[in-house]
Amino acid sequence: MQKYDSIIFDLDGTLWDSVGSVVKLWNKALISAGIEPTMSYDELSRCMGLRIGQIFDKVIPTSTDEQRHQIQEYCRLHEEEFLGDHGGILYDGVEQTLRQLKESYRLYIVSNCQDSYIQGFFKAHGLEKYFDGYECAGRTGLSKGENIRLVTEREGLKFPVYIGDTALDFISANEAGVDFILAAYGFGEVENASVKAEKFTDLTEILDCR
Repeated sequence: MQKYDSIIFDLDGTLWDSVGSVVKLWNKALISAGIEPTMSYDELSRCMGLRIGQIFDKVIPTSTDEQRHQIQEYCRLHEEEFLGDHGGILYDGVEQTLRQLKESYRLYIVSNCQDSYIQGFFKAHGLEKYFDGYECAGRTGLSKGENIRLVTEREGLKFPVYIGDTALDFISANEAGVDFILAAYGFGEVENASVKAEKFTDLTEILDCR
């Protein structure tokens, strides 16, 4: 008998690495706000999983409220199309593994991204068919833990597990009262995670879907 009835995934560092594409989009957004386009891959990769306001504080702390609004609006208007066209790097075996997991579990995504980001992911890689739903901070204004809880309650999930790659993901899962599996191949490090997937394809064995 399976322990879980559903799986909720983080996106960045768990299903894909989109930093290369997002850096290009952010630099275009910086230009639109009159800021020198100096965003780098390393700089942005350290911010993956954070909400947009936290990214502003880290990478352009001296930006004005008006500049931040312009950047956020540029991304809102262009993110889905840009990511849909450019995509990201899917981790090895993502679609094959999702197909196997879908046979036994309901699948969801909860991310701290803006609204349109997950849609860009779906558009670029055609994976929407595997997911029963998604939620993000850009759509609800809620924290990741609150969004995990929202999806759990809204979808009537009894025993969900959250899969993510950062300490924030671990904390958010705990706040929502759900178990956690670490995507150890992603961007972050989590010392206290008891279950780890060293690669995405490990999930079929961890979740007994061989």
